[in-house]
Amino acid sequence: MSARIIDGKKVAEEIRAEIKARAASLAKEGLVPGLGVILVGEDPASLSYVSAKEKACAENGLKSFERRLPASATEAELLALVSEFNHDPSIHGILVQLPLPKHIDERKVIAAITPEKDVDGFTPINVGRMVLDEPCFLPCTPAGVVELIKRSGVKTDGARAVVVGRSNIVGKPLMNLLVRRSVNATVTVCHTGTKDLAVHCREADILVACAGKAGLISADMIKPGACVIDVGVNRVEDPGAKNGYRLKGDVDYEGALAVAGWITPVPGGVGPMTITMLLANTVEAAARHKAMQGAFA
Repeated sequence: MSARIIDGKKVAEEIRAEIKARAASLAKEGLVPGLGVILVGEDPASLSYVSAKEKACAENGLKSFERRLPASATEAELLALVSEFNHDPSIHGILVQLPLPKHIDERKVIAAITPEKDVDGFTPINVGRMVLDEPCFLPCTPAGVVELIKRSGVKTDGARAVVVGRSNIVGKPLMNLLVRRSVNATVTVCHTGTKDLAVHCREADILVACAGKAGLISADMIKPGACVIDVGVNRVEDPGAKNGYRLKGDVDYEGALAVAGWITPVPGGVGPMTITMLLANTVEAAARHKAMQGAFA
């Protein structure tokens, strides 16, 4: 048995084609979806990620508005910039790149983003709406995971899903999405306090690893035929690699291939979906903005 590889790049391309078409339709009506990106400091990973987002915007008919602040910027300066973006009608979605410098209260900054422009789905209001299954912007990585599962033809209705990891960015929101009636899975969330992790994992029809620990899930922890989604992206030393390291997921990929029914690679699995869902949320925000304008016209 060899698992079917879920090609995140291919699925992301399919969704981006849909996004591009919708953005083009809005542009014909005089509205170009705009994403405002705020970067504080010079973190290499953040710089690379922001550049990728800018490129994705340009390729799919969105306009990117980037503002950078030095790592020494005050919390007040950042909040003032968020407020400026909140009131800019050409910006429909706002992204504050995380992590922020330690002297800035991350939660306070996120809460300052108007919910209608919170395309990351992180504000308390959007999180509450997500839990209540009300219309809102969903966190990009969890939403991307659900899209990968659905578009791969994996049966979710009545499936046993196990999420390994409880972060506010992936684990917790993913739990909420998987239990929605539109997915209808029965969900168990495992974490550092979970006893007999392997026992829980082996019961999963859908196993999502998002703990941030390389190789945490071994092949003997996977139920034969299960759908395995690996969200982990971990750097491990590799003297033979050009940069001296390679990327490894939370799952033993080579071992899991022989057991799982479906599996995502690292890289090339969940990763491409995150920016894609950000673009989708931004275009949706622009569409809602236009509809609101029409309602008051």
